[in-house]
Amino acid sequence: MSLTLDDFDYLLPPELIAQAPLAERCASRLLVLDGERLDDRGFCDLPELVQPGDLLVFNDTRVIHARLYGTKETGGHIEVLIERAIGPHEALVQIRASKSPRAGSRLRLADALDVTVLGRVGEFFHLRFPDSHDVLDLLEHHGKLPLPPYIDRSADEHDESRYQTVYARERGSVAAPTAGLHFDQPMLAELAKKGVHGAWLTLHVGAGTFQPVRVNDLGEHRMHRERYVIPQETVAAIAATRAAGRRVIAVGTTSLRALEGAAQDGPLEAGTGETELFILPGYRFQVVDALITNFHLPKSTLLMLVSAFAGLEPMRRAYAHAVGHSYRFFSYGDAMFITHRNDAI
Repeated sequence: MSLTLDDFDYLLPPELIAQAPLAERCASRLLVLDGERLDDRGFCDLPELVQPGDLLVFNDTRVIHARLYGTKETGGHIEVLIERAIGPHEALVQIRASKSPRAGSRLRLADALDVTVLGRVGEFFHLRFPDSHDVLDLLEHHGKLPLPPYIDRSADEHDESRYQTVYARERGSVAAPTAGLHFDQPMLAELAKKGVHGAWLTLHVGAGTFQPVRVNDLGEHRMHRERYVIPQETVAAIAATRAAGRRVIAVGTTSLRALEGAAQDGPLEAGTGETELFILPGYRFQVVDALITNFHLPKSTLLMLVSAFAGLEPMRRAYAHAVGHSYRFFSYGDAMFITHRNDAI
C-alpha cells in the first residue's frame, strides 16, 4: 500500500482539544472499535470489555521535570527540554533560542545550574550537568513539568499528580503514557477482582513523540528512538496468556511499541533495548491483541500506528465519529478500546 502523510489527516475543532483533566480519572468516555462496530461507552465500563485471564500491559514510566528556562553566556534567553538522560550527569536536550549555543559554551538554567554544551547528537544538544547530584534529582528540584505543546497553559500543582499515572515508578519520560491516566486504584482493584491480570514494562517517552512528520513520502520518515525495559515476569505472563487463549491488551501505544519492537528479531525476550519501530498499515503485529489508547494528532505517527492496528478506513470512521460526538482529544482527553484486525490494511 502506497501511503502519504495526507492519508492520516482529519479536521479537529480546536475546542475538542482537552486543556485539563476531568475531576475523576475514569470519568472519561471510551469509544470501542471492534472490527467495523463502534460503541460509545464510558471508561468505567472497561471491566465489562475484558475477560478473566486477559492481560493488561502497563508502562510504569514516570514523567520528569524536563523543562528548564535560563540564559546563555551572552545573556540571551533559552528554553531547554530534556529528551533523555544518558548518564548520571549528562542529557540530550532540545534548546529553543534566538541563536543556537556553541559547543563548549555554558548555560545558566533555573538561576541555579551551570551546564556545559558538549556538542550535538543529531537534532539534539548534548549537555553536561553539575556533578553534585544525579541529573534526574537536579531536574526534580529545578525543572518544571512539561505539558504537551497543544495545551496552552503552564503546568500547575494539579498537573503534578494528574499528568502521572497512579502506577508511575521509573523516572525518565518527558510525556505521560496517556492511556494510563484513566486508571485509578478502584479501577485496578475491580479488574484484579474479575481475574484480569496485569504486567509491567518501562518505555521512557521522549520529546520526539511530538515532532511532526516532515515528509510526504512516509517511506522517508525516520522514527525517534526510545529506550525500554521488559522484565522476565512480563514475558512469562504474556506466554501464559497466549497459552490460555486469552488476550494481551496494551495500555497505550508506548506499551505496544515496546512489545512489538522487542519482538522484531524473533520471540519476545526480556531485557533492555531501544526501538525506532515505525508502524504503518500493512504491519503484522506479533504480540498485542487489543489496545487502550487516547486520540492522536492529525498526521502523527501514533495515528498511523492505530490505523495499522484496526485498519485505515475503520479508524477514519472512528475519528469522524469521535469529532461528530464531541469526544475530548489528546493527552487529557477520552480513550479508545481497539481490537486488532488480522486483515487490517
